[in-house]
Amino acid sequence: MNILWAFIVGGAICVIGQLLIDLTKLTPARILVLFVVAGCILGGFGWYDKLVEFAGAGASIPLPGFGNLLARGVKKAVDERGFLGVITGGFTAMAGGVTVAVVFGYLAALISSPKHKK
Repeated sequence: MNILWAFIVGGAICVIGQLLIDLTKLTPARILVLFVVAGCILGGFGWYDKLVEFAGAGASIPLPGFGNLLARGVKKAVDERGFLGVITGGFTAMAGGVTVAVVFGYLAALISSPKHKK
């Protein structure tokens, strides 16, 4: 049943993104920022964590999940370090995900053979 709810919630997030692309004049970059900020705001109030408990990877993997991760990192860092945590918390929370993305992007670049445009 967990897999079904993850699929439904993750799919609903994707449907919202597709509707924003189709029905508005927002660029994909602005929609990306909108999703991250929405996840950050919902995570700041503690609401997104409830969705993650319910839907698992269906809520934690998409872009709002990244915003939620940033909000959690800032909350934790503020509790530990005070005001300095506002600046450092997001970076600490996202470091693992960004590192993995850079490493696998680099490995993909090594394996593939790009072709130059003419």
